[in-house]
Amino acid sequence: MSKYQKFLDDKKIVDADTGLKKIPPLNPMLYDFQSDIVAWALKRGRACIFADCGLGKTPMQLEWANHIKGDSLIVAPLAVSSQTISEGEKFGVKVKSSRDGKKAGKITITNYEQLEKFNPDDYVGLVLDESSILKAYTGKYRNMLIEKFGNIQYRLACTATPAPNDFMELGNHAEFCGTMTRTEMLAMFFVHDGGETQKWRLKGHAQSEFWRWVCSWAVMIRKPSDLGYDDGNFILPELKVKSIIVDVDHTDSSDDFLFRMPASTLQERQKERKHTINDRVLKCKELVDTRPNEPWLIWCNLNSESEALKKMIDGAVEVKGSDKPEYKEKTMLGFSKGKVRILVTKPKIGGFGMNWQHCSNVVFVGLSDSYEQYYQAIRRCWRFGQKKEVNCYIITAETEGAVVSNIKRKEKDAEKMAQEMVKNMQDINSENIKGIKRSKGKYKTNKTDGRKWTAYLGDSCETIKEIESNSIGYSIFSPPFASLYTYSNSDRDMGNCKSNAEFSEHFQFLINELFRIIQHGRLVSFHCMNLPTSKVRDGYIGIRDFRGELIKQFQQAGFIFHSEVCIWKDPVTAMQRTKALGLLHKQVKKDSCMSRQGIPDYLVSMRKPGDNISRVAGEFEWFSGDPSTFENTGNLSIDIWQRYASPVWMDIRPNHTLQKQSARENNDERHICPLQLDVIERGMQLWSNEGDTVYSPFMGIGSEGHMAMKLRREFVGCELKESYYKVACSNLKAAESYSNELF
Repeated sequence: MSKYQKFLDDKKIVDADTGLKKIPPLNPMLYDFQSDIVAWALKRGRACIFADCGLGKTPMQLEWANHIKGDSLIVAPLAVSSQTISEGEKFGVKVKSSRDGKKAGKITITNYEQLEKFNPDDYVGLVLDESSILKAYTGKYRNMLIEKFGNIQYRLACTATPAPNDFMELGNHAEFCGTMTRTEMLAMFFVHDGGETQKWRLKGHAQSEFWRWVCSWAVMIRKPSDLGYDDGNFILPELKVKSIIVDVDHTDSSDDFLFRMPASTLQERQKERKHTINDRVLKCKELVDTRPNEPWLIWCNLNSESEALKKMIDGAVEVKGSDKPEYKEKTMLGFSKGKVRILVTKPKIGGFGMNWQHCSNVVFVGLSDSYEQYYQAIRRCWRFGQKKEVNCYIITAETEGAVVSNIKRKEKDAEKMAQEMVKNMQDINSENIKGIKRSKGKYKTNKTDGRKWTAYLGDSCETIKEIESNSIGYSIFSPPFASLYTYSNSDRDMGNCKSNAEFSEHFQFLINELFRIIQHGRLVSFHCMNLPTSKVRDGYIGIRDFRGELIKQFQQAGFIFHSEVCIWKDPVTAMQRTKALGLLHKQVKKDSCMSRQGIPDYLVSMRKPGDNISRVAGEFEWFSGDPSTFENTGNLSIDIWQRYASPVWMDIRPNHTLQKQSARENNDERHICPLQLDVIERGMQLWSNEGDTVYSPFMGIGSEGHMAMKLRREFVGCELKESYYKVACSNLKAAESYSNELF
């Protein structure tokens, strides 16, 4: 394997396995898909299992912890601990509870409220049951788990499908597993448009790479067939959701309206909920009375709702936030075992982790705007293992506004996103879990020759090897920089680098080859700019000296720093395009210490040491586009030379470029930015002769070749992206035809 191929292999964004090298025989009571997921998670060492409710997360995490070589701590919601211990007995796995911070055995279980009492040094394995607790970026438990418990060797997070429209939750899970920080994930795979820095979306070309990365540390399954297994008993019964809207007494309204108006704000909605408690509780009692011998699960959001339900419904048992943990646990387990027939509580208290498949009647007397709470609350009963159809009643007042329609909208969006999530992860998860190989996109190469030009489709670090040593008279191009998945998702794309150091290592392969093919005493010119930094990606707002870094890399290969010119750019245009904080006028008035000038372009030229055997006499050739106007004035005049010799070029036309629209693909995050023809023309006039071969390793749509043809040079170029390559070949053919007409 070549050094370059090894670099590309190492460049892939996949988190390496850190778990068991050899997987022991697993519990035969597990279903096939459960057993395979556990084996994968043991091999991974640090992993996430996103399995829908009732798919057996508890036996999977118990089996995982049972085979970790050392002691493990399971952290779960209140009352789930006892449920997990019972499940362990069923599967022959010993689990002991602890609430005082002391280790109770090989597998110790506690609840999140007691987590801070435990010493992470006592354990080699950590399991999070209902790991959606990591959702809040600034949450207490999220930070404690990542900061205090982040060095535990083996880590497993288990939850139902994480909020599919909340990529931040995925980022927090990745950080818990130690694969990448949330900030790194955002900088690598996401982009925010314009000035909305809090609204992130997945880059077009990043989609396949993002999901491939997620699948290197997480498995997602909504039903066994998602991974190619038979669904068997894992088919949900019907869920019947009925919305009940109660009328409201308007006689005591303090408003000036004839009719009570629907609530539009959160404050108004809360006021209406308090006003309509008795009406909603009475309707709930009527429902419960229709099935007097069946268990009922009643969800509410206000303490006053809970109190009223307990008083009005015979046999109703209330669990509220102020109750002691022992009472909460005893009551919820009592409902699980049938000792309590009617349970009244809030989703944030009992909505996570509990298995209540014995109950098929669910009532929401109060409904918040949280879809996650709604989804989890229903899933306590409507889950795999439920034998009956589940009846779910949502009781709201007519004046509460659009709370039900809001939840239904979120439900529809979440379902769509979950399907997309499964679709994106399905093939890769199948390969990881079952070993089923998926087809992969091929690296494409091609070569097209014209009379005085050659265009390569492929990786310039490899195609450049076909060029003879000391054969190129001049090279001019604009190198990429680490702007992940802007134009492609190929690992061969130099823009797709995780860090500045990785980009430098990648680019150095090309620079070393450039030094080989350039004639002695001749030049390479690269067009670049310094790069603004951001808090999310770099941790600070400032400017990175990209120009200086590139100069040092060329010097490292043996080039001499020959010259540079600064190219003026309009700061107003830059501000409108980037919304950069430092260019905004309001920042001058707010705190001008954060204001800065616009960032110019540079044309930097590096020279290969040695004597130039075919000296260049700078020529000035002018034409307006009409072949009859072509004029070769010979050597550069003094006036023109003084303009070219200026350290700042103020007259470069920013829009004087080749046509580019036909090459751009839908997933491209940025418009193609071809090098201005004025810059290319001046470089070739100054530092190359007629008949010289000009080379561009980043040909794009063929701008350098276009100008080489018009200035009677020959051209060799390379482009990695096929759509750009096709447009470049078309442009080169047109330029060659035009050149033949000229000369």
